[in-house]
Amino acid sequence: MSSQFSLLNKRRFLPLFLTQFLGAFNDNAFKNAIGILATYHAGRIAGLDPKMIVTAGTGIFVLPFFLFSATAGQLADKYDKSKMIRIVRFVEIPFMLLAILGFTLENYYILLAVLFCAGVQAAFFGPLKYSILPQHLRETELVGGNALVEAGTFVAVLLGTIAGGVLILSGHGITVVSGMLLIVAVLGWATSLGIPVAPSSSPQLKVNLNFLAETGRLIRHSYGEKDVFLAIIGISWFWLLGSVFITQFAPYAETILHADQHVVTAFLTIFSLGIAFGSLICNKLLKGEVSGVYVPVGAFGMTVSIFLFWLATPHAVAPSGLVDLTQFLAVPGNWLLLASLLSVSIFGGIYIVPLYAIMQTRCEESFRSRTIAVNNVLNALFMVGGSIITMILLKMQVTIPQIFLIVGAANLPVAFLVRKLVKQRRAARGVA
Repeated sequence: MSSQFSLLNKRRFLPLFLTQFLGAFNDNAFKNAIGILATYHAGRIAGLDPKMIVTAGTGIFVLPFFLFSATAGQLADKYDKSKMIRIVRFVEIPFMLLAILGFTLENYYILLAVLFCAGVQAAFFGPLKYSILPQHLRETELVGGNALVEAGTFVAVLLGTIAGGVLILSGHGITVVSGMLLIVAVLGWATSLGIPVAPSSSPQLKVNLNFLAETGRLIRHSYGEKDVFLAIIGISWFWLLGSVFITQFAPYAETILHADQHVVTAFLTIFSLGIAFGSLICNKLLKGEVSGVYVPVGAFGMTVSIFLFWLATPHAVAPSGLVDLTQFLAVPGNWLLLASLLSVSIFGGIYIVPLYAIMQTRCEESFRSRTIAVNNVLNALFMVGGSIITMILLKMQVTIPQIFLIVGAANLPVAFLVRKLVKQRRAARGVA
């Protein structure tokens, strides 16, 4: 594991790592601050339905991935990626200034407009941050670099989510959150200035602004690279599974476990840190080799762990009322529940990191950013699909634990799919 942490001492990695960490922190702090503010104040201030604001916010943030990923991938292949990253991070500063105006006026239309802009920014940043890694890292460092990026992202998501939710309701919450968002945006741009040059991989590329036609063309191209496309499907499935768990933590804790918001925070913490830890140990397992050999292990491990999580659920039900975290932890059966959730997330980290490295190294170099753009589109599509399926199941009176079990069972075919990826590569090249 020491080899991957040594990357944090290198200019070709550290500035990018800090830039993406600060960006992920700000996105999630801003999103959760809007959600919490809407929940506690929207009805009083503007007669708006808080659930509608939160639901609309989720869709507004995801929509730009469908609209702009194809264009983002083309631009990332056509121009120097380090310059593009600096531009993307700089525009976050005026966005956050507009967010401050929205918070000050408590105007949710302005805040949702800024959230859309944040989604656009994330859609443009994704292809850049993943396609620049193979240019700055050796192949033996790529798994470790991806592991650090994934670990850092989930830790940043966790910290941002907690900070945005806690601070917005504190004394002078709007002022504190506004100042934090602006400072982090400026720091994110400042760290991007240290990212080394990453020359264009396809300078003659003509950018097609017809996003529908270009998205279809990029998907067809990626489909032609079977192992790359299988990796993308595997990554997208992980984001579907993860989004189902994360979005259902709160209702699961309240309606099934009869537990308060502190237990929900504990679930989010365990899930995020587990993925971070699994991502980091993945490089230790692979010894720096870009290989899918442990991807099936991660997939099967997630399935078994989800089944254990489902089994542990009946023992975790409190007799009455909402229990706090101390009371929750006093029930012995709940430790099995938390251990199962930790296991799900650790195996998730082991599963996801090699797939990113496979996608980055086995696609055409001149097409790398556009391949990652395809990944972003399908990630968003899978997450939206997961949300729709979850809503349908809830409408059919399927319980949340049963939804978790269904997702775990559906994970088995994915495990066999990624196992097929490993076998295909071994047969073709003698390696995974």
